[in-house]
Amino acid sequence: MKTIQTLFALLLLSLQLFSANTIVRDQVKERKIEEQLKAIDSSLVPVFVKATNAMDKNDLTLADSLFMKVVKKAPRFDPALRRLGGVRMQVGYIKDAIKYCDSAVAVNRSAYNLLSLALCYNYTDRGHKAPEENLGKALDLLEEAQTLPDGNDISILVSIGQISLELNLEQRFRSATKALRRNYPDEMITHYFGAIVEAADENWLTSEKEIYKAQELGLDEESVQTFLNSGVKSKARNEKVEYGFLGLAAFWVVGLFILFVMGKILSNLTLSSIERNYRSGAITEKGRTLRKIYKVLINVGGVYYYFSLPFILVGVIALAGGLIYFFLLVGRIPIGITIALVIGSCVTIYWMIRTLTFKVNYKDPGRALKPEEAPRLFDLAAEVAKTIGTRTIDEIRITPLCDLAVYERGKWREQMKDKTRRVLILGAGVVKDFRTHDFRAVLAHEYGHFSHRDTAGGAVALRMRNNMFQYYRALFIAGQALWWNLAFQFLRLYNFIFRRISHGATRLQEVLADRVAAQTYGKEAFKNGLTYVIKREIEFQALANFEIEEAKLAERKIFNLYEISGGQEQTIEEELNKQMNARTTEDDTHPCPADRFRYVDALTSKEIHDDDTYLRDLFADWNAITMEMTSIIESRVKKG
Repeated sequence: MKTIQTLFALLLLSLQLFSANTIVRDQVKERKIEEQLKAIDSSLVPVFVKATNAMDKNDLTLADSLFMKVVKKAPRFDPALRRLGGVRMQVGYIKDAIKYCDSAVAVNRSAYNLLSLALCYNYTDRGHKAPEENLGKALDLLEEAQTLPDGNDISILVSIGQISLELNLEQRFRSATKALRRNYPDEMITHYFGAIVEAADENWLTSEKEIYKAQELGLDEESVQTFLNSGVKSKARNEKVEYGFLGLAAFWVVGLFILFVMGKILSNLTLSSIERNYRSGAITEKGRTLRKIYKVLINVGGVYYYFSLPFILVGVIALAGGLIYFFLLVGRIPIGITIALVIGSCVTIYWMIRTLTFKVNYKDPGRALKPEEAPRLFDLAAEVAKTIGTRTIDEIRITPLCDLAVYERGKWREQMKDKTRRVLILGAGVVKDFRTHDFRAVLAHEYGHFSHRDTAGGAVALRMRNNMFQYYRALFIAGQALWWNLAFQFLRLYNFIFRRISHGATRLQEVLADRVAAQTYGKEAFKNGLTYVIKREIEFQALANFEIEEAKLAERKIFNLYEISGGQEQTIEEELNKQMNARTTEDDTHPCPADRFRYVDALTSKEIHDDDTYLRDLFADWNAITMEMTSIIESRVKKG
C-alpha cells in the first residue's frame, strides 16, 4: 500500500483531469429527466436545460441562479436538487451543497443522488484532505449506490477508488479498479488506476505500459512524466534488463540442450550410417556430409563455451549473494561459510577471467627425427603418400612411449589451402616388432586423416578445450572443485556435452580412415597392424613399469626398455582380449577393434605381402634411438 499512497497526489491531479473531460451527458437520460420535469412544470424545462449547460461550461453563478429557480418551483425534483448541490460544492458552500444533495437523496435514493451527496462529503479545499469521518460517510453512500441501478457508473467507481486510497483501503481500491477494467476498459482513468495497482504489485513493466495507455487516452504529458519519475520508469528499466537476462539465460539453457541433442542425434546417425553402409561405398559419401555437419557443430560448441561464461559468472555471484542474503533473513550469519563463499566466488571468477587470457602454447611432442637417422622410413612414408594420392609428411617426431598419430602445424590460412606442415608422431615403444607391411597399412590410415582434412581447422574448439582444461585445473588446485561450485559443475556438464559431439566425429573419422588403409594395403595388413599397436602398448607399459620398479629397488640404471621381453604374457593377453572384445560406447573416441575389423571385413581389397621386414630395420641406428629414449624416461622417473 505504501507505493499506492506515494502516488496518491498524482491520482488527485488525474481525477481533476477526468472530471474536466468526462462531462458528456447521456442525452437519452437527459430526455427522461426533462420529461419528468415537464410533468411537474413544463415551463421549467428550458430553465433547467440552460442551468445544466451553464454548469457544464463552468458558469457556476448562472447555473446556481437558474437551478435555484427550478428548485423553488419544483422542490421535489431531485435532479435539480443534486445539481444545485453540485454547483454549491464547486463554489465552496459545502453545508449548502450537503443540504441540497441530502434533500435529493430524501426524495429519491438513486445511485446518482447518493454519488452527489458522497462527493460533497469528499470535498477537498485547496488540496487538503477531507475529514476521515466524512470520507467514511462518502464511501458508505457510494457502496450503497453500487447496489442500485446505474451503480456501475464510472464516476461512482472512480470516487470509490479515490476515497479507498485516502482511507488506505487497498482491497476496495483494487475492487474499484477491477470494476473499471471490466466495465470501462478504454477509459483513461481505468488505465491510470491500473498503472497504480501494477506499481503497488511491483509489476513495473505493466505499470509503465498502463500509464502510456492512459496518455494515449488523454492524460497529459506532465502527469505521465511525474508518475514515471516517481520510480516507475527506473524500476521498469531494471525489470527489462532482468527479463532480458532471463530470456538470454533461457536461450542459453535451451542452446545447451540443443547441443546435447544434436550430438546424440549425430552420434546415432553416424553409427546407423556405418552399420547400414559399411559393406558399400555409400558410407564414404554419407561420411562426407556427416563430417561437414560435425565440423560446424564442433565449432559452434567451441564458441558456445565462451558464450556461456557470462551466465556462469552471474550465476556464481547470484548464488553467493543469495545465500548471504538468506543468512541475513534468518538472522544468523555463519562466519566460516560466508567467508568460504566469498573467497570461493572470488577465486572462481578470477580464474574464469584469467584462463581466458592464457596463451595457448602447443609444444611438439618428442624430438624431430633427422632424415639421415631413418632414411628408409622417410622413403616409405613418401611411398605410402604417393600410393594414396596425398602430400607426404614433412616431419617425423620420435617419442619415448607408444604414440602413433598425425597432426598439422600451420596458420589458419595455410590449413585452408592445405599448405601446413604435416607431422607424424612415432613412439619408440611401438616400433620393436612392427612388421613393415603392417606399418604401411597403419600409416595409410593416418594419411587417410590428412586426405579427409580431419586434422585441419578446429582452432576454436581446440582453444576452448585448452581453456576449459586450464580452468578446471585451476579450480581443482584452488580447492574449488566442489559440488556447490556452479562453475565447476558447468565445466563437468559442458565437457560431457562436448564429448558427445566431438567423439561421434572422431569415431566416424577413424572408420573412414580405416577404409583407406584396408583398401590400399589389404584388410589383413590393417587388422594385423592395429592389433599389434594395441598389444604393443599394453606390453610396453607392463614391461617398462616392471623394469622401472626393479631398477628402483636395486638402485641401478634402467635397462633398455625397448629390448625387454617376456615375463608378463598372461597379463598382457588378458588385457588384450579385454580391449579387443570391448564394446563401443559414446565416450569412446575410436570404435572398438571388433567393430573396426567388422567394417573392413566387408570391403573388397587387394592383399599385398611384399616383404617381411621390421620397422626397426628402417632406422640407421635403432639401438642408439632406444638408448636415448630410455634415458629420457629414466630422467623423468628421477624427477618424479
